[in-house]
Amino acid sequence: MTPRDASDPNGSRWSDLDRPPLNGAALRRALVRDGGHGGLYRDLEVVQRTGSTNADLVARAVAGEADEGAVLVAEEQTSGRGRLDRQWTAPARSGLFLSVLLRPADVPVARWGWLPLLTGVAVATGLARAAGVDTALKWPNDLLVTVAGEERKAGGILAERAGQDGVVVGVGVNVTLRADELPVPQAGSLALAGAVNTDRDPLLRAVLRSLEEWYGRWREAGGDPAASGLQEAYAAGCATLGREVRAELPGDRSVVGEAVAVDGDGRLVIATGQGVQEPVGAGDIVHLRPA
Repeated sequence: MTPRDASDPNGSRWSDLDRPPLNGAALRRALVRDGGHGGLYRDLEVVQRTGSTNADLVARAVAGEADEGAVLVAEEQTSGRGRLDRQWTAPARSGLFLSVLLRPADVPVARWGWLPLLTGVAVATGLARAAGVDTALKWPNDLLVTVAGEERKAGGILAERAGQDGVVVGVGVNVTLRADELPVPQAGSLALAGAVNTDRDPLLRAVLRSLEEWYGRWREAGGDPAASGLQEAYAAGCATLGREVRAELPGDRSVVGEAVAVDGDGRLVIATGQGVQEPVGAGDIVHLRPA
């Protein structure tokens, strides 16, 4: 029996014909192989509505109720969060809202900081293949698309520790969001960027398969970003590099200069006007000069 959509007063899962529900059973058949043997994904659950898939999956992981490769997908998030605790809201079934539990036990913890960047590469790669949209990454992990010649944010990544041995990576992507539904003028969606496909089932499959591929490659290399090809791939898809930026850092400090590299620790290296190359590991980045 298909759950009723709590967001629709009439309880109809077809309240918006442009936004059909995800097919959880078909997604599980496609992604969860042989009970999880031979692949990353152990379980995949689609819920109609939740506050935050990340918060839910972190809680399950800490309680020992979820294994590596558990995937939680929501048709609607009421308390979705981005970096710096920013709110992320979107209409029901208008995007991809999901979290994945990873337990990279064989990778040094010092290299776990690459997981949100790895997820960004995987999401951008998967969506480029399945949606036919040119995507780019803004460091550390906003997904950018071009709408009417302007660079817009269409998605983001949030990674959170889940106990001592786990990390939950969360992904939010605007798929069919319309112009009159944009939360801010700087937002965008795959549909507004001219996507050739906005069917969320194949988009989700493409994203999760790409994540599985990149995560496996990274783990096989012991988390080494250079040996796994991750550092090169991130730099190639990063719209921040080569631009004049302002990094707004903790403690009300800011650094202005050209973003010249992403170093081996995943930090953004900024060359300042004083001839100093400063690595930034956390902060808010503002693009000051068009690409």
